[in-house]
Amino acid sequence: MDIAQSRRLARLKRQARVRKKVIGTPGRPRLSVFRSAGHIYAQIIEDTSGHTLVAASTLSKDVASSVKFKGNVEAAKAVGTAIAKQALARNIDTVVFDRNGFLYQGRVQALADAAREAGLKL
Repeated sequence: MDIAQSRRLARLKRQARVRKKVIGTPGRPRLSVFRSAGHIYAQIIEDTSGHTLVAASTLSKDVASSVKFKGNVEAAKAVGTAIAKQALARNIDTVVFDRNGFLYQGRVQALADAAREAGLKL
């Protein structure tokens, strides 16, 4: 097994361990974050029905036009602000944060901090 595959499996184990405890309810949906090398994605999910309520990423038109590079901390802050604004527009003010097996540092932390600053309670 090569290093990339073992890192991916370790992240999936962390993801499963966290997902047992973090569940999105209708009153408090789950804010899930995924980061790749070139982009960052965030969506708010209501787990009892399995529906995505709000989504934002660096591929979204409003975010893509405001950032130059899409795989850095500045882009993550823009996605965090965008997801918070969309959530507040749909009367979602409190969410459970799901880091999706990623370490809470760098872009994941920047997205969470930007969402908090925009008015979302994590």
